Amino acid sequence: MTLPTTHPVDTSPISADSAGTDLDPVWRSIVAESRVRGNDIHLPISFAYAERLCDAYPDADALVVRVAILLHDTGWARVDETRIISEGFGDNWRQADIRFEHERHGCDIAREVLPPLGYDDGFVRRVTDIIDGHDTRRESRSIEDSLVRDADRLWRFTPAGIALASGWFGLTPAEYCRRLRSEIVPELLTHAAVQMAEADLARSEALLKTELLS
Repeated sequence: MTLPTTHPVDTSPISADSAGTDLDPVWRSIVAESRVRGNDIHLPISFAYAERLCDAYPDADALVVRVAILLHDTGWARVDETRIISEGFGDNWRQADIRFEHERHGCDIAREVLPPLGYDDGFVRRVTDIIDGHDTRRESRSIEDSLVRDADRLWRFTPAGIALASGWFGLTPAEYCRRLRSEIVPELLTHAAVQMAEADLARSEALLKTELLS
């Protein structure tokens, strides 16, 4: 499912200016969960992409998207850390048991941290419906689900994402960039995300000199 772009797409490099401060209480509630599997890098960058995707698709419920992307990978903090790389990034990584586990734990964390901050049951349910299956479910169920899925993938196209994820998969940066182009770009659900991915991958490849260091 590819959604039409309704607003101009910003393909400039991501900026810290896009990270709103109104969700600071939610960020503070997951500091411990951000210290696992590079979440303190992955989550803020993915959040910035989610903000830009919400600008491109103003019909989406931006608050649901922003909170869901902020919390979507917190569940990694509650699985056996020694299994994350060996199982979560192996040959069958998309359907590894540990990926289902981190989704379930992520839903648990959302149910724990959001109600005390004033989010009602209906909102929490919308967020957990996205977190549950964001890695393992094949289909997107809503525009908000699509934007979270795309933001979750887009961070991989930045130099920071390439540096971290290439190591997790045991690939060189050049090999990982080729994988991004052949496997991840076709998975993106929105036209805006494809444009962002292609622009950022070109910038990252030039910066990392992947043509020379292949």
